Amino acid sequence: MKKLIVILSFTVGLISLAGCSDYLDSDYIFDERMSIDDVFHNKDYTNNWLARGYAFLANGYLQDVGSKKNIPFNFADDMYYWEDSDANGYRKWKSGQYNENGVYGSSSGIWQNAYKGIRQVSIFLNNIDKNELFTPEEIADFKGQAHFLRAYFYWLTLRAFGPVPIIPDEGIDYTQEYDELAYPRNSYDECVEYITNELLKAANVLPLQRGVQEITRPTRGAALALRAKVLLYAASPLFNGKAPDVVSLALINKDGKRLLPESYDESKWAKAAAAAKDVMDLNFYGLHVANYNASEGNIAYPKTIVPPVDGDFSEQDWPNGWKNIDPFQSYRELFDGSIIASQNEELIFTRGTNQGSEGIGVMVVHQLPRSGGGGYGSHGMTQKQCDAYYMNDGEDCPGMNDMYEGYTGYEGRYNTNSRPAGYVEAGELAQYPELGPLGEGVSKQYVNREPRFYASVAYNGSTWNFLNAEDSKNEEKNIPIFYYRGGYKGYNNGYTSGYTLQTGIGVKKYVHPDDISYTEKTAYDQSRIEKKTDPAIRYAEILMIYAEALNELIGSYEIPSWDGNKIHSVSRDINEMKKGIRPIRCRAGLPDYSMEVYGNQDRFRTKLKREWQIEFFAEGHRYWDLRRWMDAPVEEAVPVYGCNILATEAMKDQFHTPTMCTTLPTIFATKMWLWPINHEELKHNINLIQNPGWTNPE
Repeated sequence: MKKLIVILSFTVGLISLAGCSDYLDSDYIFDERMSIDDVFHNKDYTNNWLARGYAFLANGYLQDVGSKKNIPFNFADDMYYWEDSDANGYRKWKSGQYNENGVYGSSSGIWQNAYKGIRQVSIFLNNIDKNELFTPEEIADFKGQAHFLRAYFYWLTLRAFGPVPIIPDEGIDYTQEYDELAYPRNSYDECVEYITNELLKAANVLPLQRGVQEITRPTRGAALALRAKVLLYAASPLFNGKAPDVVSLALINKDGKRLLPESYDESKWAKAAAAAKDVMDLNFYGLHVANYNASEGNIAYPKTIVPPVDGDFSEQDWPNGWKNIDPFQSYRELFDGSIIASQNEELIFTRGTNQGSEGIGVMVVHQLPRSGGGGYGSHGMTQKQCDAYYMNDGEDCPGMNDMYEGYTGYEGRYNTNSRPAGYVEAGELAQYPELGPLGEGVSKQYVNREPRFYASVAYNGSTWNFLNAEDSKNEEKNIPIFYYRGGYKGYNNGYTSGYTLQTGIGVKKYVHPDDISYTEKTAYDQSRIEKKTDPAIRYAEILMIYAEALNELIGSYEIPSWDGNKIHSVSRDINEMKKGIRPIRCRAGLPDYSMEVYGNQDRFRTKLKREWQIEFFAEGHRYWDLRRWMDAPVEEAVPVYGCNILATEAMKDQFHTPTMCTTLPTIFATKMWLWPINHEELKHNINLIQNPGWTNPE
């Protein structure tokens, strides 16, 4: 094995992990070393070096939200994609038939790009002090950004693969053989400690606010928010002493070191709650709300639909109530491109529109109906997700999850009341303003639902606006789209089954009223689709973290704030829990939970999990949430249900009867707890162990 002659200690360490042959070339490293001096004695080169770190974060494999190819995780939350000719598609992924390369190369893509990013910013940190052309304040900010990025890259690998190797920043013996430089995986707690320390370093020097031109660069709030998220996962069952033996006993390094905690530590929940409170105490962020709209006559921007009177929120203005806001528009415009990142007080960190080749815009193209919308009409949602949304009075929808009656894990989580029968007639439209003036023929299963339902669900007969439609293309605006077999957009309407909603339920979230595509002439056409901002971390998540973490506590804890300036007294205090969940319920136009729910830890936990499912639908959360909660064996294994897409309009009742989708198989196996480590990485690092259930290279 050849020796490596290098100067930068971190470069050597990363060679053992990158799995790329050019990283093993000492001449390459020597040439790079020669250019390092040039880079860090030049302002533009130094800026470009850091910008390259951000470019890795914008890589398609490292996105939280986007279309199918590089980031299948976004489709674990009862959203699916469909292309029947795709050998690496949804069915193969959901049925666990992919291999150690992942789906579309996502296994190596995540690992390699994250570690390349780590390498990039670590070199930056080791050299930025050489550049005397920047002020001390500028250098401090640069360091904060680099520490944040390094933490984020490690976080993305920790989330996907579980414990990963942490590369020492210094102290490497450069004369060692390559195999001796191969680092084993650190324990989960060690990874968390490293990441959170990096984020504290970042928070200490980063500004609280960025200008418009720097909106995608991290702030103090972003560092503290990511810290809260990392600590929440560390407190969760899978990573807090409750992992199944088949996982925990497989995650033991070759030297016998256990990588997951052996015992439960309640104080981890307290630390997560305190970290969330750190963000809240900045008093800088808030939930985005749209003002009450009294104007009538605009189909795309309807008059505000006032939620039912609840004697609480209905009597007060925001932030104590919904009296002067529009819950529907508040949620819709948070995602559809209506507000830019710099004007969104809820957005804590974002990649902006730097989302790789399969970003949110491409996802929207796949959500738009093919007929009328010019999209592919192949991204949809399951009946389970459709049922999760509440009625407008906060009650469960009749028949919620009735298809899972008798399933283990669904006890108390289904409603056996009959689903509403009948269809809205023209003379009834005034009773159902949420459907708009074109809602005739819509099933009454879809009336009187909460505002987030109408901002997220493309139910059968929902109106698509297409305000950017052009007469020259024979396009129309404001079209109700029905999915009956043989109909305007239904199954077998002249297009291949690859462009069919397999559940007959589409997705409206992220779709702007203007959006329309023209894929008939240009694949992935986004020319008339509003730019969408990546919602990597938003304030609603911090509020949810706070409520969830507090709910898990039995004891009381004194936790120092992030800067040590005060002490957080943390316990299962219902008034504090309300500070987390009440604003989200209020913005959604829903009543607060009862004291019976707040007073019962198990009931409140169930409610919170459902709130995560609804509020963060299609934001890349649920895949990871189901695993950290250890709910994946139930939620990912139950059959997928939807509408009966083989039913014609003459068979309306059959269409709206929940039907098992045999084209969307489900399973949960041991190997699906964690993402596989690519064989090439294992070959290049003899001390790296594979995740449970996956194979090692021959």
